[in-house]
Amino acid sequence: MNISPESLTKIPASFATVSVGTTSTPLSSKLSAISSAGFTAIELGFPDLLSFASTFYKKEIIENDYDSLCAAGSEVKKLCEKNNLGIMMLQPFSNFEGWPEGSDERKDAFERAKGWIRIMGAISKVLAGDLRELADLLAEHNYRLAYENWCWATHAPTWREVWQIVQLVNRPNIGLCLDTFQTAGGEYGDPSTSSGLISHLGTQGQASEAGSARRYSTAERTGNGPASKA
Repeated sequence: MNISPESLTKIPASFATVSVGTTSTPLSSKLSAISSAGFTAIELGFPDLLSFASTFYKKEIIENDYDSLCAAGSEVKKLCEKNNLGIMMLQPFSNFEGWPEGSDERKDAFERAKGWIRIMGAISKVLAGDLRELADLLAEHNYRLAYENWCWATHAPTWREVWQIVQLVNRPNIGLCLDTFQTAGGEYGDPSTSSGLISHLGTQGQASEAGSARRYSTAERTGNGPASKA
């Protein structure tokens, strides 16, 4: 299936809040900058939500204080509406899948999922066995799961591998999140080389109808080590 340029305009274009300034940068300033740049939505970074909540309550808010985070999320929603921005997703919900059955880590992962669903309800936004169970959990609340590859991941560092996992999950509320940094970092750029490029890889094909969302993010290169997502 071919994708026309016109069809791409129907895909919401968001920008990650964690790619603007730092967590100490006021969220209101980040939203204003993203809106001024022409984006219509944000990917709300959990560190930014934590920072905003701590400022809002004038005390440190911990990451599992979901009552406070939900209340802060409602305020974030109001700020987004003032800047004509939607909230496409909340990120990064990482280290979820693959824990042994019955382990404390798996229990914690699902507790986090339930807490994040509460936050998602407050901000009104959209987000293979474990992922299928998570998708079903989200479906009960009419939410979607945007699954993104991380180019440094152990199991599925490319969008192709993540797309295969999405197909195995086989749920209507899970899709592939295409991220510019993750694609470039895994298939084009290599900060450990003098040129900054992956010299042994040629140009690879592009996704056809795999993407359910697109987003733009940046990273900074520190020395000769791997790039860190900003």
